[in-house]
Amino acid sequence: MATAHDNHVHPHGHHYAARSQRRLALVLVLITLYMFAEAVGGWLSNSLALLADAGHMLTDVGALLLALFAAWFSARPATPDKTFGYYRLEILAAFTNGVVLVAISLGIFYAAYRRWLEPKAVESHLLILVASGGLVVNLICAWLLHGAHEGDLNVRGAWLHIIGDALGSVGAIIAGILIATRGWYAADPLISAFISCLIIWSSWHLLREATNVLLEGTPAHINLASVEEAILKTDGVAGVHDLHVWTITSGREALSAHVVHAHTVAQPALLHALRVKLHDRFGVDHLTIQMEMADNEDDTFHFCHAGTDCYQKSGQ
Repeated sequence: MATAHDNHVHPHGHHYAARSQRRLALVLVLITLYMFAEAVGGWLSNSLALLADAGHMLTDVGALLLALFAAWFSARPATPDKTFGYYRLEILAAFTNGVVLVAISLGIFYAAYRRWLEPKAVESHLLILVASGGLVVNLICAWLLHGAHEGDLNVRGAWLHIIGDALGSVGAIIAGILIATRGWYAADPLISAFISCLIIWSSWHLLREATNVLLEGTPAHINLASVEEAILKTDGVAGVHDLHVWTITSGREALSAHVVHAHTVAQPALLHALRVKLHDRFGVDHLTIQMEMADNEDDTFHFCHAGTDCYQKSGQ
């Protein structure tokens, strides 16, 4: 019986993380500056949609600060107490961002309901002007984060905040146009409520992914049955059990398994073949594989094959 551990480190990882942090910092500056402009514009124009967007920008500032802190702190090295380091802080930040987005959206929805019952006059031209500027700023920020949000759940949380702001600016512009052309002041709370629903919908996906990582669920882009099949079809593998795949943090998947080793291939060669196959086909680099002989398996272990229930087998 033998155990093999492999942790392949991507040389470009630190450069990628540093670039993401620089972009997050630049976005933070832009959002903070325009947040004050929208707050003043919303107060002067008496627009709920604009004030809601400014309030959302305030949560963006907090979310971006949280994302930057998590990205910086998660780069600290592992310790005897934290053997995986602080990678999960990025996931916790993403989860927190999702919760805050939902909470703010519900608050805006309630304010929109009250404004719908008692519509108030809005200075439409100022509303359109300020909202248009906010849209430009949000589009620039979304572009800055676009290349990084796909592979980093923490950055994706910040990116969703920015997209929510952009939608809020579009909604405010539409409300301003309806008020200016038709005098329909109810458009202000109606658009605000619609944008809140869109933000809640997008936040749900972020929360679901972050929760799956925290629960060490199988990554959505990896099919566990396919992983099991790939291992079983490797020359020298007689069986596999206790197979688990989970995410440490965004872009870092881990795998552990007990592999029953046949006598046809030497263990070092089999371990190398499994490492190469799992990396090439599934992008998994952090591997922990326990090798077992068919006549010397654990007396007690849990079978857990993809698509079947896990159950316990005992040699007693």
